[in-house]
Amino acid sequence: MKKVIHTEAAPAAIGPYSQGTAFNDLVFVSGQIPLDPNTMVFVDGGIKEQTRQVMTNLQAVLKESGASLGSVLKTTCLLSDMENFAAFNEVYAEFFGTEGAPARACFAAAGLPKGALVEVEAVAFKQ
Repeated sequence: MKKVIHTEAAPAAIGPYSQGTAFNDLVFVSGQIPLDPNTMVFVDGGIKEQTRQVMTNLQAVLKESGASLGSVLKTTCLLSDMENFAAFNEVYAEFFGTEGAPARACFAAAGLPKGALVEVEAVAFKQ
């Protein structure tokens, strides 16, 4: 049975979607953007700061679901500009490391919600 995942530790949905859903042991986390969950505004700074907030938000939804960064199978990463790819990877690696990191696709998008520089979604399993 499908279960909706919600936590106050991540930004509330800004549209008709859930922060995440789970089915059996699989967890699907909606794309996270760099909103501070307390203020619902973007964190100050550039791609590194935004990526750090996105990953923190992703981690919060995973935790609420019973999953973790270590159980992420795949991410989809969207960047507003591929010029930010190297800086994004630096912060992404802080959270996932380089050995055993999840499968990933990374795309440039013409526009992200609210003008974000980065958005990341994930598929994981409950541990």
